[in-house]
Amino acid sequence: MRPSRVTPELRGPLLRSPEIPVRLPWALRATRFLMHRTDTRHLPGVTLELPEEAAPGVRVYRPEERRSQAALLWIHGGGLVIGRAVQDDPLCSATARELGVTVVSAEYRLAPEHPYPAALDDCHAAWTWSRENAVSLGVDPSRVAVGGQSAGGGLAAALAQRPHDEGGTQPLAQWLFSPTLDDRTAARRDLDGVRHYMWNNRADRFGWRSYLAAEPGSSTLPRYAVPARREDLSGLPPAWIGVGDIDLFHDESREYARRLGDAGVGTAFHPVPGAPHGFESWAPGTGVARDHLATARAWLGRALVRGAGRS
Repeated sequence: MRPSRVTPELRGPLLRSPEIPVRLPWALRATRFLMHRTDTRHLPGVTLELPEEAAPGVRVYRPEERRSQAALLWIHGGGLVIGRAVQDDPLCSATARELGVTVVSAEYRLAPEHPYPAALDDCHAAWTWSRENAVSLGVDPSRVAVGGQSAGGGLAAALAQRPHDEGGTQPLAQWLFSPTLDDRTAARRDLDGVRHYMWNNRADRFGWRSYLAAEPGSSTLPRYAVPARREDLSGLPPAWIGVGDIDLFHDESREYARRLGDAGVGTAFHPVPGAPHGFESWAPGTGVARDHLATARAWLGRALVRGAGRS
């Protein structure tokens, strides 16, 4: 993939955001160490809470001007092998402030030390905690959406499938940024030679192999481990899926959006020309990122309003 395909506005920020070779043990350890030194506390217009009784690492963002009893459960990215909830403080706080809703951000255990189902179980625990503590959070438990970026987007998609099958209250919506949805992408060796910025196919293969404790593309995998492997997508919550058109996950995101739509699920697919993976996080000050986030939040705001009064 030639650098000229990157939209001009993102080329400078891309040069200042080096790719992390997470499949190398030293790089994985170093990245995790640096992320554990990160902590954000000053979030204008939002109160950050770290409830001790919640699942470990849960962060709650309460807007000072709340305009809705709806909420969002957010799940951070990191290829299933790195990342912390704190890294998305800016995105979560801005979403809480702009929509006037409470945002709960989940922490989860990482592979390869903790393979499937550890991460999904932790996200499900945060989902359960959010609903069980809805009164103290000032939230309507029937109006909680799930969302995430990259690996977090894939976990959010998987999380949306579990309550559907369990017969409980489902998420109100799925809000997915460049989601990691299909291990079969990582199994494609022909993609190894394509330069996908920020997260390439070799890194994706390492992430999936670490999470699944099996080779990506294996014929038999556990239920909910890979969202795109689910055959019947009918009855799932409405979805917004946004991804750059030069992102490794563009094609699998488009296919998942198509399948959701074919199954009768209201779905908005929003590709961004010339945008690499996760650009809304590492280039938030650019116009393309601001426009992308504005489109995403407008959709989520409408979805949360449509859920008002839902039983």
